Amino acid sequence: MSDIVIKLRKGEGRTISAGGAWVFDNEIEHLITDDYNGPYKKGIIENGALVKVRAFNDYPLGVGLISENSKIRVRLLTRDIDAVIDDEFFKTRLYNAWSYRKSTVDTSSCRLVFGEADFLPGITIDKFEDVLVIEVLFFGMERYKVRIIELLKEVLTEDGIIIRGVYERSDSKERLKEGLERVKGFIGPEFDTTVDIVENGVKYHVDVKDGQKTGFFLDQKYNRLAVQKLCKDKKVLDCFTHTGSFALNAGIAGAAFVLGVDASETAIEMATSNAELNGLSDRVKFETHDVFELLPELEKRGEDYDVVILDPPAFTKSRDSIKNATKGYKEINIRGMRLVRDGGFLATCSCSHFMNFELFTKMLHDAARDVGVTLRQVEFRTQSPDHPILFNHDESYYLKFYIFQVVKRK
Repeated sequence: MSDIVIKLRKGEGRTISAGGAWVFDNEIEHLITDDYNGPYKKGIIENGALVKVRAFNDYPLGVGLISENSKIRVRLLTRDIDAVIDDEFFKTRLYNAWSYRKSTVDTSSCRLVFGEADFLPGITIDKFEDVLVIEVLFFGMERYKVRIIELLKEVLTEDGIIIRGVYERSDSKERLKEGLERVKGFIGPEFDTTVDIVENGVKYHVDVKDGQKTGFFLDQKYNRLAVQKLCKDKKVLDCFTHTGSFALNAGIAGAAFVLGVDASETAIEMATSNAELNGLSDRVKFETHDVFELLPELEKRGEDYDVVILDPPAFTKSRDSIKNATKGYKEINIRGMRLVRDGGFLATCSCSHFMNFELFTKMLHDAARDVGVTLRQVEFRTQSPDHPILFNHDESYYLKFYIFQVVKRK
């Protein structure tokens, strides 16, 4: 197959030159194929094709995959303009990703591939014991997904890990922007999609078929562990509990009483089942509530807690809605601070890339000022190391997690 080359406009490509991995549609000027040499136009080359990217002056920038329906038109696979993208290339990428996890996290359940942060753009693969869950959000990577899974199994087998099943959760609306259908189902033989895992000493039933995202939020693994040491003999409130992970970590650490709340009845059913699995049903309770409605009601009733945990979903997935998202974050944090006993603790986070560190921290300053409390920082954390942050790829940094002691002003 002959090379396909795209050339960028003069003055473009600064992001890539600084270490980024994306080429946007408005940065491309020229296209060269065997049959065409002229201004870039959609439809001339096959969507998802491999392309070589060069600056306006022919300086080589790398090899990537093109997605003609996306504003992110090319995602780079490598900076080596002469690289051959074959099984050996992908297996090396996967081997490096696995080696990194073995050095940094408990790999019994972890994220094995985190898109651009593992130099495999647009693809996510999670491992839950002996099950893999894959999500593909990029047109260019769609054609490689099955082969990547096969190669990853080979890498894991070298360490004696046999994967019994693979489930695809490419059911995000983001795929529609790429011109892809939303897909959900088995890759290979069918299997029981409720998988039992253990994390931080806590047992979970994980529903890889119908649970949130790929079935379980692995990115908070060590943040949940950090909360454990605060909870012995304490009264704890866990808001947006999902399937109960923070609440169960509090319970396993010896909390006197834990209430976990979430708007999803399905999530609460799974959380309740997880409490039973861990023998914590007497001390860890789950209820279905809208957190925005519940928190003022608890305050009105005079309830207070030693530890309040706020782990909301992303209130914003675009820059356009940051203002409204900030209001939402501020409201729940004000309510949460009011429910913490003097000298108690608040664990609070944001999983939105667009609600960046500066915005999130300023919001917390403003909320504390409005409540009239002093926040004494215990810890600031980010996502688990199996969700690595690349300093030249801002989108890889999304989770901000604070633990504060809340001190009433006197």
